Amino acid sequence: MGSPVYIQIHNQLRENIESSKWKVGQKIPAERELAASFDVSRMTLRQAIQALVDEGILERRVGSGTFVANRKVQEKMSGVTSFTELMQVSGKKASSKTISYHLTIPSQTEVEKLELPAGAKVLRMERVRYGDDVPLCYEVATVPAALVEDFSKEEVTSSFYRTLEKKAHLYPGHATQAISATKATEKIATYLQIKRGDALLRMTQLSYLQDGRPFEYVHTQYVGSRFEFVLEK
Repeated sequence: MGSPVYIQIHNQLRENIESSKWKVGQKIPAERELAASFDVSRMTLRQAIQALVDEGILERRVGSGTFVANRKVQEKMSGVTSFTELMQVSGKKASSKTISYHLTIPSQTEVEKLELPAGAKVLRMERVRYGDDVPLCYEVATVPAALVEDFSKEEVTSSFYRTLEKKAHLYPGHATQAISATKATEKIATYLQIKRGDALLRMTQLSYLQDGRPFEYVHTQYVGSRFEFVLEK
């Protein structure tokens, strides 16, 4: 099975940036032009661009287009806490709705972040997470397929960290996190029951096991009015 078309385009667009064909702050070609050059639909092209926006590599500017993003200042926070545990500490009941769940070919970014061997597949799942039945965030999580091959879908989607600990005796260690501000698209606004353009906190997190292996790469968008991060130094 080959990579999905949008992943192939994602990788090529990223290569354009890394090779300095497109420089930081530069506006990339219009979606119509790029879709024509790759001979794909606007929808497929948009998926590839959105993946790069979620990774912080590209940024959309309303009324202006899409640009190669400037490097943002990153605040690293130690420790890894699952969403379920976070809700418990907050006195809320955690739940989630799975939007998609499938094994697939990883993007080049996912290969590098998760340090995957050649030919490895990943499990990519898209979820809306709730606290007391109120939608708090939308996330896309990617984990090595080999790590979850003995787990059921329910075990992974209900509480992945707890399943790792109980069934595989693998324990989360530290994580690197990058947080930035963004606005809700029509799709995300629908999932989170907010208005298009409402403020969101976007976090990209790479989590490691205690033995140092990266095991989860997640892009999460939190409702700004319902969630806050507290940093301790």
